Formats: sequence, structure tokens, C-alpha cells
Amino acid sequence: MRNWSSRIVPAIPTITAFEQSPDRGQGLARDMPVRWALEEVGQPYDVRLVSFSAMKEATHRALHPFGQIPTYEEGDLALFESGAIVFHIAEHHAGLLPNDANARARAITWMFAALSTVEPVIVQREVSMYLEHDKSWHEERLLLVEDRIRSRLDDLSGRLGDGEWLDGAFSAGDLLMVQVLRRLSRSGILDDYPNLIAYVARGEARPAFKRAFDAQLAVFTGKSSSQLE
Repeated sequence: MRNWSSRIVPAIPTITAFEQSPDRGQGLARDMPVRWALEEVGQPYDVRLVSFSAMKEATHRALHPFGQIPTYEEGDLALFESGAIVFHIAEHHAGLLPNDANARARAITWMFAALSTVEPVIVQREVSMYLEHDKSWHEERLLLVEDRIRSRLDDLSGRLGDGEWLDGAFSAGDLLMVQVLRRLSRSGILDDYPNLIAYVARGEARPAFKRAFDAQLAVFTGKSSSQLE
């Protein structure tokens, strides 16, 4: 007779998130794609909130050597970097990567494209807006950065065309790309790309995204988005 009492129960992963998020709960902090990925695959998870000071302490740096969020702990596994965590989740749960080997490789390529090709120029704009706004050369630099962003968006928009997602069904590549594009939501830059606006809207309409967004918003406000309407 099988001894069911000896069954190994998979550990529920724990992620870390800001105790007080700089984005005021708008779903832009780095724990958001991790939350979204976990919601997409139906994996329960716990969240440990950390303060800015605690992020720099040795205990947290043992998990994240750069003193940032998120981190991911599952049993004796500890990970950092949101993209790496999303990839781990996608690799170990159905729903975020295709079964076909070639389609799977393409989806992973789009994950890298989102974080390595599209996001860096967007982050440069954020740095310019928040840290360089008082410099005499700010306006000139901002125009150059926004030109680089539009160059990336021209290519992305052309590749997406009138497709629903980047390569067939929704994948982890779309999850990360939508999350990256959301960083431009208040910039007005996406206004010239109706198909990218619709693409982001489709991502935000997914039930898993809404659950993740509400969970992050609740940390800041104590309420879900529906309670704030």
C-alpha cells in the first residue's frame, strides 16, 4: 500500500516586492511580470514585502546580489532578475511556452528581445526624465532617446502587423513585451502605433494580468482596482 503521508508537496514559491512601490501600484515594478507569469500558469505564490533599507542588507543581498526586487524562492532554489524568473516559471509550467521546439525557441527569443532590445531605450528615457531634467542638455538628449525608441517601435509594429500576438499564441515573449511597452503608457509615444496600443490592451485584458495588477496595487492602496473605481 502506498504511504500517502510521505508524498512530497511542492513548495509554494515566495517572491519579494517593494513594501512601498515607487510606481504607486501601477503595475510597473519588476515583480509585476513575475506575478503575471505565476497567475497565467495557475501557480499559487507568497509575497514577502521588503523596504528600501532591507533590500540593501546582507540577508536580501544573499538572494539578490544587486539589492533589488524581485527575488524568487522555491525550496532550495533562489533566483533573481524578473526575466530569468519568468523563464523559469515558463519552463516548469504549461501555458507560457509552446510545445513545438521551434515555436518555443522563437518565444524565448522574443523574451530576450523585450528585455535586451526594446526595454533599454525606454529605461533611458525614464532616467532622462527623472534624473536629468534639470540639465541644460536635457531636451536635446530626450529627443535623441525618443528617436531611438521610435526606431525600435517601428520595427516591432511592422513585425506584429495585424497579428494578435508576436508569434501565434500568447507566450512569455508577449508577457514581457507587453510589460515593457506599458512603461510608455503616459509618454504619448505609443499614440503613433495603433497596433501596439491594441496589443498592450489585449495583454492587460487577460484575467491573469488583472489578478497580478490588483495584487500589486493592493500593496500600495490596500484596495484592488475594482474597489477604486
